[in-house]
Amino acid sequence: MKASFFKTSGAASIIYLCLGYYIVMAFVAPGFFTVNNTWNLLYNLLPLLVIAIGQTFVMITAGIDLSITSIIAVTSITGGYLMSSDTAIFDSPESLIFGVLGMLLVGISIGTLNGIAVARFGMPAFMVTLTTMMLFSGLAIWLTQSQNIYNLPEAFVNMPYSSFLGIPTPVYLGVIVLGLSYFLLNKTLLGEWIYAIGLNVETSRISGVKVARIIIFVYAFSGFCAAIGAIFYTARLETGSPVMGQNILLDVIGAVVIGGTSLFGGKGKIIWTFFGAFFMVLLDNSLNLMSLSFFLIMIVKGSVILIAALLNANREKSLRTT
Repeated sequence: MKASFFKTSGAASIIYLCLGYYIVMAFVAPGFFTVNNTWNLLYNLLPLLVIAIGQTFVMITAGIDLSITSIIAVTSITGGYLMSSDTAIFDSPESLIFGVLGMLLVGISIGTLNGIAVARFGMPAFMVTLTTMMLFSGLAIWLTQSQNIYNLPEAFVNMPYSSFLGIPTPVYLGVIVLGLSYFLLNKTLLGEWIYAIGLNVETSRISGVKVARIIIFVYAFSGFCAAIGAIFYTARLETGSPVMGQNILLDVIGAVVIGGTSLFGGKGKIIWTFFGAFFMVLLDNSLNLMSLSFFLIMIVKGSVILIAALLNANREKSLRTT
């Protein structure tokens, strides 16, 4: 009975938190409850949500991916080189197609490299992804000499603002990733194996689960999601940047943790991550509208995530004692 209570309240609390915070900020933050700001919330939510979905897969297996910021940076400059009229090998629209495919391939490749290091060599996920974060962040800056890449195809930079049937194109892309992720975790054997590994990796291995393959997959999927996020950010900023996404790591991990995904693995839902990402966007947006300094915003975010982590750990402790 007690375990059931924690499961139900944990799932519902993030929804109540988002709703309550939104209502309060509508009265407190200047310009918060406006049409323009609502669109800003949507455009900021989509890339964060997609990246956080990939992180959710990793954290369910009791891992973590700190390299997402470097993946975003490297994929951004990859797309820039392949699509920019200054450096592209192919003419548009071929350059756009190769640019997007190149971004996805790079993201998946770095994620796969992380997964192999964790699964095949038994290295701690924290150390592996911290190292690749430093490596590829430095590589992105070195390759570009800290210079942004401009003159991207018009069709690409207009993508965030284009629409179909009155619905922005990025929304369709976000829904596709959201639906695919939900299907994989909840309707397939792969999803069951991902949860099983997070609960007990040794038991899963003894039961015949291909643990190494699953772990490689979740890190590759995280890289794929980070690359999609990079596509959103690169198109919106109209430039390939070697420092793209350098400040997003806290938001991504915060979205997953606040959404209720267990820090110890074996527990997490895509819908929880959706509301966790929504809350992080609400928080960041409202604090900026209140003209708080960058450092104060980081302090508030860090405090919120710390509280969420403490509640997460306390909930896991309570469930283990039932």
